[in-house]
Amino acid sequence: MSAGDDSVLSVAIQAARSAAAVITDAARDLVRLPTFSKDHGDIVSTADVEAEDAIVATLRTAFPGHAILGEESGHITGAREGTGHRWIVDPIDGTVNFIHGFPYYAVSIALAHGTEVTHAVVYDPVHDDCFTAIKGKGAFRNGASLRVSTCTDLAQALVGTVFPTRESPKLASYLPTFNHMLGQCAGVRRAGSCALDLANLAAGRLDGFWVMSLQPWDVAAGALLVREAGGRVGDFAGGADFLRSNEVIAAAPGLFNSLREAITYKGLPQPPIQQPAKPG
Repeated sequence: MSAGDDSVLSVAIQAARSAAAVITDAARDLVRLPTFSKDHGDIVSTADVEAEDAIVATLRTAFPGHAILGEESGHITGAREGTGHRWIVDPIDGTVNFIHGFPYYAVSIALAHGTEVTHAVVYDPVHDDCFTAIKGKGAFRNGASLRVSTCTDLAQALVGTVFPTRESPKLASYLPTFNHMLGQCAGVRRAGSCALDLANLAAGRLDGFWVMSLQPWDVAAGALLVREAGGRVGDFAGGADFLRSNEVIAAAPGLFNSLREAITYKGLPQPPIQQPAKPG
């Protein structure tokens, strides 16, 4: 399905491309500055905000009654309440990559109706790749239909992941899982953009993916891409409430169960329980 076949998707693509224009201009400026300079940090912060502003302006013009959840601005209430439509927006998914000029980051935009994501766009401005999906109508890259891989053997699978931040309380439990996975699959890749990893899973470039610490804007669009490309997405219990649980597994259908079993393997060493400090 092309964007012209669905007016909602067309607006989402327009919003993503507007944000990408901001990001691309900022990327040119960043090349000329060291990453530790104040000007460099100012450019990144401004690009993040202006890219989200460009998305919000496009969506708000077309759909003034829709709510918007953005990474930078938080929840933006629609002009009219009760429609049940909410846009979930990440202007730069993979900000650390963007800061360093590592060419792996994306604009992520999803539309949810209630708890169900119906439209998705993940746009890679570096390679001009536009991944799109509409619930029940398939997933596409630049208009070409996508299918997940046919991999069924975890030992042959290339699996993506996202590390928790060093401040995250999930890091202690993530590291044993990561070490375990290294011995279970053909390779583990941590490229730094959850949305783009999921898009590449939908395209069959990755066979599986897992993350322990996410936000809705990290995964909403990518999850619909995977499902519409024939893959499976769920939380660590195998359920569908991953936008609330902050844990997600996505994979080709023949790999999903074995990947989930490996990630939730009970023989993994558990992080130490912190005892309360004794009174002095």
